[in-house]
Amino acid sequence: MSTADLVITGAHVRTLDPERPYATAVAVRDGLIAAVGEAADVRDWRGPATEVVDLGGGSLVPGLVDSHSHPVWGLDLATGTDLTGVRDLDGLRAALTSGERVDGWVIGYGLDHNVFGGRPVDRALVEDVLDGSPAFLRLYDGHSALASGAALKAAGITGPRAFAQRSHIAVDADGRLTGHLVEHAAMELLQPVLPRPSYADRRARLAGLLGAMAATGLTGAHVMDLGDLDLVGAVAEESALPLRLRFAPWCMPGADADDLAELVALQGRGGRHWQVGGAKFFMDGTVEGGTAWLDHPDCHGQGTDAFWPDPAAYSSAVRELHRAGVRTATHAIGDAAVRHVLDTVASLGPGGRLAHRVEHIESVPDELVGRFAQVGVIASMQPPHTRYTRADLSDEWSVRLGEERAARAWRLRDLRDAGAVVALGSDWPIAHYDARGVLATAREPRGAASSGAGLTGLQALEGCTSHAALAAGEAGVSGRIAPGLRADLTALGLDPVEAPADEVADAPVLLAVTGGHVVHRGL
Repeated sequence: MSTADLVITGAHVRTLDPERPYATAVAVRDGLIAAVGEAADVRDWRGPATEVVDLGGGSLVPGLVDSHSHPVWGLDLATGTDLTGVRDLDGLRAALTSGERVDGWVIGYGLDHNVFGGRPVDRALVEDVLDGSPAFLRLYDGHSALASGAALKAAGITGPRAFAQRSHIAVDADGRLTGHLVEHAAMELLQPVLPRPSYADRRARLAGLLGAMAATGLTGAHVMDLGDLDLVGAVAEESALPLRLRFAPWCMPGADADDLAELVALQGRGGRHWQVGGAKFFMDGTVEGGTAWLDHPDCHGQGTDAFWPDPAAYSSAVRELHRAGVRTATHAIGDAAVRHVLDTVASLGPGGRLAHRVEHIESVPDELVGRFAQVGVIASMQPPHTRYTRADLSDEWSVRLGEERAARAWRLRDLRDAGAVVALGSDWPIAHYDARGVLATAREPRGAASSGAGLTGLQALEGCTSHAALAAGEAGVSGRIAPGLRADLTALGLDPVEAPADEVADAPVLLAVTGGHVVHRGL
């Protein structure tokens, strides 16, 4: 018998493998699970070079996966002054007054829409504390930003523009630029003039970020953008990536046959612990920004347009990629957006089952909940997003939707009970990447979703393991602890299924193993 590279003993192992649900020891060789059982079953796997880790009664589960994250693209989003703790306009003004200047710019991120207290997002509310400095403040949702007058001038923005996708530069009733840039195309106008970190800084930040993610128990992430593959490859050459990254590059409105062919050609590109696999679409924007595609207008009279001006073109692109064997993920928050994605996947026939997914799904009626399982569409959801809402429905998200639609917030449990596959993630940097927080808030949703039932402890764990594997088309190689599967493992100081949710959120992370490599050690 060959000897193992790693043997883990003294564990309460939840394998999520129906053939052997529980064990106390695991052996790992060449990046794969070699044996699962009791201490006696792995004794012969030990050799002179075998690393033996005794968990001392800790809980070992399949490696936790963030099913929706932006660890590379997010490096640029999460720069400058952290505004995630700002709660009101006075706090924002104080943060901007004392905030660090980057090459003369005021850069901020994580700004909550609720800070404006129901008022329109407008540079006039903060411009007097900037001393003329150009400012670019990203709203927490990643779909909008506030730019100062000096920033607009630097980018040559003097008025509204037409875009190929649903995006706009806001003006007030008098035609004055408010500085509110809504959706990607509008925000990208600032990119050429914004300060940009050096390559060395981005490389160091990426390595540090992935290490910090692993320290929360993460061993993988589904990356919902193309990121910077050269940067990822360079970091991966230095040492094994702490997280296994699976990239889904964007397919945007206006994509033609050549664009789709390029997406197909990208599939499979990768290296150690990273690979391109899938494509990401947007069917709408956000509720707070008025760009979620809804069956009926929101309470501001907005939200009736799809992100793709021609939704049929979206469906055609999905069908073309499906024929090429490319899995798709579609950002769809509003009920009309979700319905269109479900209809599109249904048109693919039986071959579309469990090959396509919807991201976010923030408010949907009963008839759409049941269709996920019926059509075989995977629900990819981010429980930490519920923290941006309030139980009394006084937050911007709830006010925009109105009470009836706000009461349908983040129907995690309803989707699971209806038989859908529900994969869980954080959407970092929109919410914190901590895997334990994802597990905890899936069981106890916050704000507008707090009146509904959360997932059970087991369902939450499955959302970050076996259901995440299904969402990536990798159920045959990951998501369980069984011989022959990837040796991606997470060890916590308590049982994430049985322990109370608030204790899971602060659970000690004893060990994280990715591809057989110990990437975090908290023992």
